[in-house]
Amino acid sequence: MPAQIINQGTMIMPLAMSHIEIAEIADKRSDSVRRTVESLVEQRFIASPQIEERPKANVPGQYVKHLMINQHDSYVVMARVSPEFTVQLVDRWQELEQQAANPPAINLPDFTNPAEAARAWAEQFELKACAEQEAARLNKVCNTITRQFVPGLTVPKFCMQLNGVNTQQVNGYLVNRRVLIREKRGHRPTSEYRDSHFKLHTIENNDGDNSYQPQLTQKGSRWLYKQYLDNRLPMKRNWDGNLTHMVFSEKEVA
Repeated sequence: MPAQIINQGTMIMPLAMSHIEIAEIADKRSDSVRRTVESLVEQRFIASPQIEERPKANVPGQYVKHLMINQHDSYVVMARVSPEFTVQLVDRWQELEQQAANPPAINLPDFTNPAEAARAWAEQFELKACAEQEAARLNKVCNTITRQFVPGLTVPKFCMQLNGVNTQQVNGYLVNRRVLIREKRGHRPTSEYRDSHFKLHTIENNDGDNSYQPQLTQKGSRWLYKQYLDNRLPMKRNWDGNLTHMVFSEKEVA
């Protein structure tokens, strides 16, 4: 049974389920399900999901990105990660449809009461201010990484400063994304990313075979950090879920 369509104001919105909720149903790690979703999108088995930022539980000021997946595509994802939990997924969709059909009453403030109207305005102002502060913080972090960027950084070396990234898998992930090309010795950037995001460093070996090392440009470092914020990089199994970073000094890179 297809998910019902619910009316939010003047907009018609289809129901969707977060990849994190699918992970909970399937008893899987959310980062593992996220990578499965991205792989299915790249293979064009499912549509590219919308991304929602939701507050992180018990951590004020921090947000987690949720991939919002429609009902049809959620079954494709579940078939890939844990097909034995398909029945539980069906049950959850039925719950969502029932909730959409019977939405809770919305208690609007009494705008004829000046005090209540002022409180409602203050709450909305604070929410907007928090969102603007978070956007400014992320932009400042990205600019800081660019300013302190050290030329010659490889992808794994750059990712060592990003909390939770699996640096042993990140090059392979970029190969699957068609950003890098795997060679017998090393990797080369594809034509789309060469010169703009990566400079290719070639090492001549004594046996006549060259080794290839793609090195990030400033534009490439910003792009890679954006992939990190969007939860698109392979993460360690013991990752604590925090998207934080530490900037290299030249001494640390040397």
